[in-house]
Amino acid sequence: MARNRRKTSTRLTGRIVFPDNPSYNAARMEFNRRFSKFPRVIVFCKRTQDVINAVKWARERGVRLRVRSGRHSYEGFSAVNGGIIIDVSEMNKVKVDRTNRTAIVQTGNPLARVYKKLWNKRVALPAGTAPDVGVAGLALGGGIGLLSRKYGLTCDNLKQVKMVVASGRYGAKTIVANKKKHSDLLWASRGGGGGNFGIATAYTFRVRPISTVSIYRIDWKFGDLEKVLPAWQRWAPSVTNRLTSTIEVAAKQVGTIVSTGQLLGGSEELRRLIRPLLRAGTPVKVMVKTVPFIEATKFFAESDLNLEPKFKISGAYGFRPLPREGVRIIRDFLSKAPNKHAGVWSQSLGGAGSAVSRVSPTATAYPHRKAETIYELSARWRNDGEQRRNIRWVAGFRGALRPFVHGDYVNFPDLQIKNWPKAYYGVNFGRLKQVKRKYDPHNVFRFAQSIPVGKRVDQ
Repeated sequence: MARNRRKTSTRLTGRIVFPDNPSYNAARMEFNRRFSKFPRVIVFCKRTQDVINAVKWARERGVRLRVRSGRHSYEGFSAVNGGIIIDVSEMNKVKVDRTNRTAIVQTGNPLARVYKKLWNKRVALPAGTAPDVGVAGLALGGGIGLLSRKYGLTCDNLKQVKMVVASGRYGAKTIVANKKKHSDLLWASRGGGGGNFGIATAYTFRVRPISTVSIYRIDWKFGDLEKVLPAWQRWAPSVTNRLTSTIEVAAKQVGTIVSTGQLLGGSEELRRLIRPLLRAGTPVKVMVKTVPFIEATKFFAESDLNLEPKFKISGAYGFRPLPREGVRIIRDFLSKAPNKHAGVWSQSLGGAGSAVSRVSPTATAYPHRKAETIYELSARWRNDGEQRRNIRWVAGFRGALRPFVHGDYVNFPDLQIKNWPKAYYGVNFGRLKQVKRKYDPHNVFRFAQSIPVGKRVDQ
C-alpha cells in the first residue's frame, strides 16, 4: 500500500485548466482547427518545476501526455483526448548576451517575440517566418528561414538545451545537453523533432549582429508558370549565400506567382542579383527596398496571416530543378485545386556556399543537407465537408511529384507518409532510436510519429 500511495503523490502546479473551467475550450484548441481534441487537463507551466510535476503526475497515474508550445503541430501531435497537455507557452523569457553573441530563450516564445527581443540588442537568430510559431518545435525540427543560406538552420545555432526527461519508474528530472554533457541528446535535438525525448525548457543559441537588410517581391500571373518556376529554381541556389529566396504559386483561381527574398546587403546589389528573375515571364509588380531587419520579419510574416483555419500540408525536398514534367504536374494540380486556398511554396536552402549544405548530413539529426530547395504543398478550408477532398488533393499532389523530390521536413509532418522515418530522418533514424532508448526507455514521450523505442514504428 505504501508504494501505491507514493505512486500518486505528485500534485500539478502552474495554471491548471480542467474541462469545467470557462477557459477550457480556448485552452484545448490547436492552430490547425482540423483537430478538436478533449484532454483530461491542460497545465500551463510557468517554471521548470511545473513541467517536472506534470510529467511525474502523468506517469504516476498512467495518463498519456503531450507537449505543446506554439500549437502549430500540423497533424495535431501536441493535443490528446483524455490525457494531459503540458503547455509551456507561458515560459517566455529571453536573455541576450551581445558580447558573447548568445541568447537564452525559454521554450514558450513565439518567433515574433524572439525576433523583437533580439532586435532590441541588434542581433538575430536564423529562424522561420510565421510570427506565432513556437521556437521550440521550430528549433528541434531544424528551422528554415530567410537567413538560412548565410547562417544555417535554427538548430545549427543551438549550443545547449535544458530538458525535462523521464527518470526511473515514475520520476522526471532536468538535464542539460551541450557538447560536453549529453552531447548525443544535443545532436538529436538539432533536427530530431519536438517532443521525442523530453520537454525542452530553455535553449542557448548563437546569435548574429544585424541591422538593415534588403528585401524584394516580384509578382507574375499564373500563365507564366513554365517560364518563372524553372528560372527561379536555376537561379535561387546559384546566387550569393547572403540571399535566401522563396516562390509561391497559388491555385489557378487566384492566378498569382510571387517570389520574395532577403539579402544581407543593399538594395542596389539586390536589384542586380534579381535580374535573371525579372527576365523570366512578364512581371506585373516589382518591389525592392532596404529596411531594418525587424521590419523584414514583419514583411515575411504577412503571408501567414488571415489563413483558413483548417489545413493539410505536406512537404518534400528538391535536389535539382524540376524537369518539364514536374512543372507540368504543378500546373495541372493547381489548375484543379479543391479551392482557392491551395498552393505550393518553395524556399532556397542549398547551392553556392550555403551554410545549410556545408554541414554533413550526419553532423546533426537533420539529414537533408544537400537539398537545393524545400517544398510545402498545402490546402486550406473552413467547412468540414471540404476536408476529404482537400486531404486527397494534397496526397495526390505529393504522390505525383515523388519521382522528382525526396523526403519530408519533420516540421511539415504528414500522417499519410508511410515510411516517415526515412522521409524525415534518412540515415540518422538508427542513431535517433539509440538516443530515444537512452533518454526515454519507457516511451513516455510518444505520439503518432514519435521516434520508437523498439523496432516497431507504428505507435
